[in-house]
Amino acid sequence: MPELPEVETTCRGVRPHLVGRIVAGLTVREARLRWPVPAALKCLEGHRIEAVERRAKYLLIRSQLGTAIVHLGMSGNLRVSEPTLELRKHDHVLLDLDSGLQLRYHDPRRFGAWLWTETDPYEHSLLKSLGPEPFGEDFNVDCLQQACKGRQRSIKETIMDAKVVVGVGNIYACEALFMAGIHPGRAAGKVSRPRLKRLVDAIREVLASSIEQGGTTLRDFLREDGSPGYFRQQLRVYGRSGEVCRRCESPVKQITLGQRSTFYCERCQR
Repeated sequence: MPELPEVETTCRGVRPHLVGRIVAGLTVREARLRWPVPAALKCLEGHRIEAVERRAKYLLIRSQLGTAIVHLGMSGNLRVSEPTLELRKHDHVLLDLDSGLQLRYHDPRRFGAWLWTETDPYEHSLLKSLGPEPFGEDFNVDCLQQACKGRQRSIKETIMDAKVVVGVGNIYACEALFMAGIHPGRAAGKVSRPRLKRLVDAIREVLASSIEQGGTTLRDFLREDGSPGYFRQQLRVYGRSGEVCRRCESPVKQITLGQRSTFYCERCQR
């Protein structure tokens, strides 16, 4: 599914087209998403979009009246289109803007979501218990060490826990652990503080690099302008089982942790 860099890329891509525009019309062509699209979402009509933000993998489309909370699910994407462009079968939610453009939510698998709240979206049940953002001051070696203290759970599963830090999906967990030289299966409680510090830095570096390059190219994800991201070309271990490590030329290994495919170099990662 789209991970944090893909969502951030989408956020940055659609924001200039939305902020300051009035929603002239809202059409729900298919309400049966992960949760039913609430009728209250129509409250956006006639209101100016004041901000478009990202929290974890959620997009927040804010107006003075309330906030639409959007999740891309496994295959969702947002496009800004000319309204005359032919609609596709899985274009489920349409926002007509006073600029004459149209925001389209496309989701073949319908695992995404469009929700509505008139209160603080950060207090919504889906967002309230989330951990810190990876680029924020609250995510640091102290908080990661506290989350790892005494834990037998693997370090990879720990950093993929959204209550520890948001947005570190499977691809980026594998890549960050390689950069930090940490075996993904090592018990979190047995990773030293200096190595956790390297891991914090590696998480930030791999996510920032992916955002800069437009997100990892996945089968179901395209950037908001329809072009693919390019980060996948530079993946060091993810999806490279049996290929040589780019650092030491040992073969990249693959195991399963937490029911997720995990890739690592047994020479570079301890």
